[in-house]
Amino acid sequence: MAVILTDANFDDLVLKADKPVMVDFWAEWCGPCRVIGPIVNEIAEDYHDRVIVGKLDVDANPGVSFKYGIRNIPTILFFKNGQVADKQVGAVPKGTLVNKVEALI
Repeated sequence: MAVILTDANFDDLVLKADKPVMVDFWAEWCGPCRVIGPIVNEIAEDYHDRVIVGKLDVDANPGVSFKYGIRNIPTILFFKNGQVADKQVGAVPKGTLVNKVEALI
């Protein structure tokens, strides 16, 4: 299962992480977010030992969302060594996200 990220824990869990991190920026009311949500959780299970996978609710956590310029959701940011290494906007097939995760490892 994906880690729940917030404005309060984002720096510690993402920017200071010792592994690559995939962050799903989403909202409860977003249809495409509900479509991609189960895929994000599958990737969290598949890569639990090599990658941290987190979900950040943009409505509840506007600080991080604003900092990274999240204007459309779902947006997935891929972090490596505390920096954004890749980005995916919109719902995409699992294979697309897996390829981006594999590139981080």
